[in-house]
Amino acid sequence: MREKVTRLFVAAAIAEACSWLALLVGMLVKYGPPENELGVKIFGPIHGGLFVAYGLLVLAVARLHRWSLPATALALACAVPPFATLIFERWARRRGMLGVDRQPAREPAPVG
Repeated sequence: MREKVTRLFVAAAIAEACSWLALLVGMLVKYGPPENELGVKIFGPIHGGLFVAYGLLVLAVARLHRWSLPATALALACAVPPFATLIFERWARRRGMLGVDRQPAREPAPVG
């Protein structure tokens, strides 16, 4: 179950960032020359749902992996700026916070 929740968290982080992009494009079209609100009407609720899902999954993963309160707060705060969920997910993965060991150091390639 721990791995499944972690995979859902990663998927939510990616989906939330993609929905941010779609919403930003929708807002550009809404306030730009075409003045069409369709993009915001479609992607606004989608982004809102993914925002909530990401927040709930942060809380679940933080509990499962025993994150500190500052790390959990940072993960939640990363839902606000566009694309920050992707940055946080990569940062957390590199630090082993998602239950994935750090990447082993590569052996240097022979020269010459």
